Amino acid sequence: MSVSTQNQPESPLTIQQVSALLAVPVSTLRTWEHRYSVPGVVRTRGGHRRYPAQVIDELRIIRDEIARGRRAGDAATTARLLVDSDEPGRDLVDRFLDAARAMDQRGVRCCLDDAARLLGLGATVDLVLVPAMRRIGHWWEIGMCDVGHEHLATEAARTWIARTVAFAPEPRRVGCVLLACGPRDLHSLGLEAFGMVLVADGRACRVLGARTPVPSLVIAAEAPDVVAVVVVSHLSLGRRPAVAALEAAAALGRPTFHAGNAFLTRPSRRRVPGLYLGESHRDAARLLEETLARASLDD
Repeated sequence: MSVSTQNQPESPLTIQQVSALLAVPVSTLRTWEHRYSVPGVVRTRGGHRRYPAQVIDELRIIRDEIARGRRAGDAATTARLLVDSDEPGRDLVDRFLDAARAMDQRGVRCCLDDAARLLGLGATVDLVLVPAMRRIGHWWEIGMCDVGHEHLATEAARTWIARTVAFAPEPRRVGCVLLACGPRDLHSLGLEAFGMVLVADGRACRVLGARTPVPSLVIAAEAPDVVAVVVVSHLSLGRRPAVAALEAAAALGRPTFHAGNAFLTRPSRRRVPGLYLGESHRDAARLLEETLARASLDD
């Protein structure tokens, strides 16, 4: 299968060419290299920098992560994890991507099954599913794959999540956690994956999904078995409606939690009801359960 290489350079570029391509000043590229050791930059005999495609991809990720609100050092770490990582799931990420490029849904699901056996569900989400999907997203943005590859990978992952939830054991914890995207947020795959991690750990969940209106969230949160509400928002423009949803849930007396890129920085979390769950699905599940356990003891 051929994958589009539009906008992807075939030979190493100069620093001026990379600066123009990424709309990042030359001085900033030099700073990133000096401070964060962006790997793979080669030099000519005259000492001039040359940037191969993988390094340009990494720099693009750093730029985009900073635009999302990350500090430059954290953005560089994320880029290394996505592009050139020694994490335990690296080979599985590559296998996931190969299957997605081949439009092989079954291959994607089998990869996730193997990852779950080797790493556990939470680690599979954090080290395989999320990095692979973000990588595909970057590829689509720069023309290295078609939107169809992204859709296929998303649907294969969603099918795998749904199957895992369907065969999970009966909940052993008391109460249900309500999971919703903010009123303006469309992407729900991460939310569904978080629900899967909770269900596998014995917690009943109710996933309301994308673009959950505040009135609908309130109605669902009023159910007597709901013990907590999680709202996820990834868009900066969706932060305010998501906060309104959290405020409405908190007004009902439900413990609230929030996550997503819209809450990535500390200033974005000021005066937001409840606890920030962070970026790791494993750590988020642990924090949520510990918080609910303390709340039940206080009661």
